[in-house]
Amino acid sequence: MLEISNLSVSYGAIHAIHNVSLKVNRGEIVSLIGANGAGKTTILRTISGLKKADEGEIRFEQTDLRKTEPSKIIRLKLAHVPEGRHIFPQMTVEENLEMGAFADQKDMSATMEDVYNRFSRLKERKRQLAGTLSGGEQQMLAVGRALMAKPKMILMDEPSMGLSPLLVKEIFSIIKEVNQNGITILLVEQNAKMALSISNRAYVMETGKISMEGNAGELLKDVRVKKAYLGQ
Repeated sequence: MLEISNLSVSYGAIHAIHNVSLKVNRGEIVSLIGANGAGKTTILRTISGLKKADEGEIRFEQTDLRKTEPSKIIRLKLAHVPEGRHIFPQMTVEENLEMGAFADQKDMSATMEDVYNRFSRLKERKRQLAGTLSGGEQQMLAVGRALMAKPKMILMDEPSMGLSPLLVKEIFSIIKEVNQNGITILLVEQNAKMALSISNRAYVMETGKISMEGNAGELLKDVRVKKAYLGQ
């Protein structure tokens, strides 16, 4: 569904991504794990067209994303839940969800009802300003806003960041449920244990390169992964 080949990305003289190749098959959850600054977020931003690549190919269902504007990428049904959520704090919950449907407003009320059914807390707070929500509720809103685009695939960047352990479990349960409803997910996450526990496959990044890849369950048991990312 998504294939990245020999991708290189830089910020001026700083080379953030070096010759990275990865793929995501339809229906999978694939995780990118690694330390801060490894280049995980840069990969997602480059897929979404928010950052330009220096070299390499990015294809989503055979469409060349390097030649596609960010506003057109969302119309391909590829949504992005960014690090830090980036909700609109001065808009209501419902207005934030409406913004997520800008690329496909057909049956918007039915799509919104589906989101409310999945996130009952958002329905209870639909008239509330998004900036007054708790961190967990804001993350739910960010995921709900992405679902309003009726995506085939969602890029999720650090969905558990800043959340309590209880909310982390809830968010990962939501991610799994979204995937079970037919949406493919590429997940960037520092909580390696939780990410690997719900993923089909995973890639480990170190300083802009893929250092390991494989079945998520096997990586979860790998001694090197345990030592570096699981504190074991």
